[in-house]
Amino acid sequence: GVMEKLGLGPEVLLQENPRLIYARLTGFGQTGKYARSAGHDINYVALSGVLSKLGRKNENPYAPVNLLADFAGGGVMCAMGIVIALFERARSGKGQVIDASMVKGVAYLSSFLWKSQNSGLWSQPRGENLLDSGAPFYETYRTSDGKFMAVGALEPQFYNQLIKGLGLNLDELPAQMSFSNWPEMKKKFASIFAQKTQAEWCSIFDSTDACVTPVLSFDDVASHQHNKERSSFIKNDQGEISPRPAPVLSRTPAVPSCERDPFIGEHTEEILLEYGFTKQEIAKLYSDKAIEFKKPKANL
Repeated sequence: GVMEKLGLGPEVLLQENPRLIYARLTGFGQTGKYARSAGHDINYVALSGVLSKLGRKNENPYAPVNLLADFAGGGVMCAMGIVIALFERARSGKGQVIDASMVKGVAYLSSFLWKSQNSGLWSQPRGENLLDSGAPFYETYRTSDGKFMAVGALEPQFYNQLIKGLGLNLDELPAQMSFSNWPEMKKKFASIFAQKTQAEWCSIFDSTDACVTPVLSFDDVASHQHNKERSSFIKNDQGEISPRPAPVLSRTPAVPSCERDPFIGEHTEEILLEYGFTKQEIAKLYSDKAIEFKKPKANL
């Protein structure tokens, strides 16, 4: 209701421009019991049902930073809605309103969990299933230097290579899908991984299909050989590292900027002038505290 109070709701603007695509990105959506309530990523993931699936056995559910609802269920799904609306407008010539709710976005992202409920993948309590840290072959393990390796050897042929790399004999172990033996197998794998450094494990598994990779820190990720070969990370003129835009398009790839990120409010006046506001109008907006400026300090 915030935009309606400003007289800038979709009903008003769509009357002036029927081709307008008006995206409304919120946590709980435009309607419903919580529509006007405050919330954050953890609340949206909780209400979507997904949070109940995240966490280890005998531990509280945990939220994966704020990536899942804010950025994936919110930002990415909203952007996809805009692209869909643009595509539809090319046919109909009409705009529309996009109700991008983070709760709904996360719930839709979790469709796989819903559709696979009867497949046996999620028949056990949280933290005891194939993909939620229950399986010894889909887990992270600490190395002797305090780093970690990620193991995702789901298919039998990949699992066989994992066992070989660990120096174990497949014939002397329980069957891969023997659920009752998973806790003991996790202990065995953990004890073995703890005997070598992350670099040593990489030298063992890098040339295999065991689906074993290092868990890279932000300090190490840009210098990893694979990421360097792919130019997956860029450095700006301040020396700050960040991911390169993705996905990569063959004909019109994104051209990343190597300039520093702007300060909040740094370009407010410049942009408003570009869109036709006068300096007097901008000054009035500033005095009314509708906008703010922040000029970068001189490096003197």
